[in-house]
Amino acid sequence: MINFTYTIKDKLGIHARPAGILSKLAKEFESEIYIEKGDKKALATRVIAIMGMGILHGDTITVTVSGSDEEEASIAIKKYLSENL
Repeated sequence: MINFTYTIKDKLGIHARPAGILSKLAKEFESEIYIEKGDKKALATRVIAIMGMGILHGDTITVTVSGSDEEEASIAIKKYLSENL
């Protein structure tokens, strides 16, 4: 299992478009990928669940990746977050 944190830099936070792209990316891997903010936790493959977390600019999220391809998945998710959010 791999955990990392990321602070959202996008002024709009995680809204529909980036949530959709993040979900699509998460579906490319066999590993389970979860996003947490405070007491809320969502499976990264579920767009509505991600949007329902209300992740805003300046919020810090924790990403947990667990599974057979967790190394690759965590690298891809980190890259997407740093380049887009």
